[in-house]
Amino acid sequence: VVVGMAGYRVAPTWRQVAGAALSVAGVLVVLSRGSAQALLALRFVAGDLLTLAAALAWSIYSWMLARPPASMRGERRPHWNRTEFLAAQLLFGAAWASAGALAEHAFLPLVGPFTPALAGALLFVAVGPAVLAYWAWGAGVARVGPTLAALFSNLTPLFAALLSLLLLGEPPHAYHLAAFVLIAVGIVVSARR
Repeated sequence: VVVGMAGYRVAPTWRQVAGAALSVAGVLVVLSRGSAQALLALRFVAGDLLTLAAALAWSIYSWMLARPPASMRGERRPHWNRTEFLAAQLLFGAAWASAGALAEHAFLPLVGPFTPALAGALLFVAVGPAVLAYWAWGAGVARVGPTLAALFSNLTPLFAALLSLLLLGEPPHAYHLAAFVLIAVGIVVSARR
């Protein structure tokens, strides 16, 4: 919403503001584990600031998907379809990730053996979040716009809770359900016409 207003002069509707507020409230419920005292005791560290910077970059990326710069509109738009664009992103990302992994391996020893479970986890990350999620995100932004699509990203902590259940056997708590309800209601409020 903020990037749309500041960078693209798109004023949000009252439904979008209300939906965003409900959705953020759901995220805060997860962060605080349902405790107002825990929320007040939260302290930001450098990694939190990097996460906020990444969220800002993701917002800009999403708006650029929906409204590319003038240099990439009309006849000047590259003739890539979404799949080709994703492939280019994957190659670029794989090159940087490989360079980082090689540098890390040069300075830090490998911890633990390479097992079939680790190979499965790496395959999941390579296919799920790295390919299917990006493709689905691009399709979602194209269909509903970056403001509504952004609300769906607030479901990430809840998916993490579900993965914790499936992979670690850690059961979800009542605050996860409360957060899901707030986030889902926020999405519905924002999406209604």
